[in-house]
Amino acid sequence: MATEYTGAGDPARSLALLWRTRDKPGRKTKGRPGLSVDAIVRAAIEVADADGLAALSMRRVAEHLGVGTMSLYTHVPGKAELLDVMLDTVIGESHRPAVIDGGWRAALEFVARERWSLYQRHPWMLYVATSRPPLGPNVTAAYEYELRAVDGIGLTDLEMDSVVTLIGGYVHGTARGAVEAAQAVQHTGMTDEQWWHAHVPYLTAIMDGSRYPLAARVGAAAGQEHNAAYAPAHAFEFGLQRILDGIEALIRSRTT
Repeated sequence: MATEYTGAGDPARSLALLWRTRDKPGRKTKGRPGLSVDAIVRAAIEVADADGLAALSMRRVAEHLGVGTMSLYTHVPGKAELLDVMLDTVIGESHRPAVIDGGWRAALEFVARERWSLYQRHPWMLYVATSRPPLGPNVTAAYEYELRAVDGIGLTDLEMDSVVTLIGGYVHGTARGAVEAAQAVQHTGMTDEQWWHAHVPYLTAIMDGSRYPLAARVGAAAGQEHNAAYAPAHAFEFGLQRILDGIEALIRSRTT
């Protein structure tokens, strides 16, 4: 699947859409009655959820809404700006409880699991490069919330930013692996367990265990445990705890 990029649209128009500065009370907008930025964004998200980013176009969104394509441009300048608002909108779905028992570690775990769940609901997000993030209200609120988890625990401002970036990047990578694993089942019609058991007898007969002793031993142990070559949920949980262990070691180093 091709990667899309946020921040590719006109900055002024994107920010106006993200913060809805054009949608002032009493302001009249030309175009079809009932059509709005919110309605267009919801329709675009539904198209992307159902068929992926490759299916997303202004024409497809218009068809989904039952309107002419040109009517969308009264509200949204183009696909680039629309993509920014789509991403900011779905990020706004995340729960952000004011208090999480368990300190910074529990708070970062919560952030990671919320983002993991978000990617499962909207897998197209995994194919949007956000090195130039949409600077909208929901993205900003999410960043603020994530920083609160590590505020006042002994990290510098730069380290705080690096920690939340690390967590976000880790979840993105593991979630993409999980989504691709699920898509493999859909595309092949074979579960991971079925695939594993179909290959193991041949692999056992062919592979020279004396030449690849570690691969044979460890691979067999992992395969027996997971009934698959890769277990996305296990990988996510194991890796998340190790990252949190590393952050904890950094914090402790400041007090020793």
